[in-house]
Amino acid sequence: MSKIKVENLSVIFGKNVNEAQELLRKGTSKVEILNQTGCTVGVNNASLEIEEGEVFVVMGLSGSGKSTLLRCFNRLIEPTNGKILVDNEDVISVNEKELRLNIRRKKMTMVFQHFGLLPHRTVSSNVAFGLEIQGVDEETRIKKAYDVIKTVGLEGYEEKMTGQLSGGMQQRVGLARALATDPEILLMDEAFSALDPLIRTNMQDELLDLQEKVHKTILFITHDLDEALKLGDRIAIMKDGVIVQIGTPEEILTNPADDYVKAFVENVDRGGIVTANTVMFKNPANVRIKQDGPRAALRKMSNAGVTSLPVIDEDGKFLGFVKDTDMKEMEDKGIRNLKDFMYTKEEVKAVDPETPVAELLPLFLDTNLNLAVIDENKKLVGVVVHSTVIAEMIGKERKEVKQIRKEGGIDL
Repeated sequence: MSKIKVENLSVIFGKNVNEAQELLRKGTSKVEILNQTGCTVGVNNASLEIEEGEVFVVMGLSGSGKSTLLRCFNRLIEPTNGKILVDNEDVISVNEKELRLNIRRKKMTMVFQHFGLLPHRTVSSNVAFGLEIQGVDEETRIKKAYDVIKTVGLEGYEEKMTGQLSGGMQQRVGLARALATDPEILLMDEAFSALDPLIRTNMQDELLDLQEKVHKTILFITHDLDEALKLGDRIAIMKDGVIVQIGTPEEILTNPADDYVKAFVENVDRGGIVTANTVMFKNPANVRIKQDGPRAALRKMSNAGVTSLPVIDEDGKFLGFVKDTDMKEMEDKGIRNLKDFMYTKEEVKAVDPETPVAELLPLFLDTNLNLAVIDENKKLVGVVVHSTVIAEMIGKERKEVKQIRKEGGIDL
């Protein structure tokens, strides 16, 4: 079961909410609703699911509704309609006492863009503040604060005043304060946007490292696509209050849902995100080491329109490649054993499906053969062609990629 499930959530600001809702149901645009009713649509019928331990990023331009959506989770903004189910409990329907004592203080906590620290308190006192609100005794909360401060890399700064710290260190204090109450869910609204670029990059790295330790469910809001691609297990892209696409970073890059998403991703460095799994030809034609001889290999190459094929054993494990010129020589000489003319797996390249395409390109420099893609059991799952890697790295359209694949000598 998902940790969080959002169902048909809408937020409308203004006096004529009922009229605006009716127009929204009819498919009226955000601009038209504003003109006709004076109401602003913040979120429009949003639905999504977030898995436990997932970093789920919501991104979009200013005014897209991403921060409004996040603030519905702890009801800093009250939704107009819809549900937010956390562990199958609807946050929207709980009473104020339950919201304050359980949801906001224990189940989920928020990390703000501008830190929200108390300048008259020390680092440890800031971090322990949420525990103080919960009524935890001083000795326990300070011990907990010190432990969390160490976790975020600020050991030695416990009794410093927050004003003595850099921006990045202050944000780590804010993160430590959020973690001190041991919440199940972290809500992070543009948490690194106020930081200098270098510090921001460092904080992104630290958040990923920290997530390896704490395994929290994180809803992260950003307007920066590079940040979203780096941090997100999955990403939701919003426009005018509508979620236009949800997917992994690779899915967003390789299969944008519409022109809006396509415009977002067109200038992204794809090399570190798109993987062999995306660019490979799945279940390619192959030669079987025991069953096939040179004539069978040549026939399969002719049928596939290629000049080389991978060789597998009876269990489907990758052994190497054979080329058409070598197969012709074998046939002329009456040789049948493919091992005599096979480029073995020690001589050719094989990669994991999750290998980024940026790492694939250099592998072609010293070979004129394709790359084999193998799983954890060494079984052949695909083949990568040089031209396809180039096409994906420069962000060609899918139909252009298909044509380039064909020109590269394989069109499966």
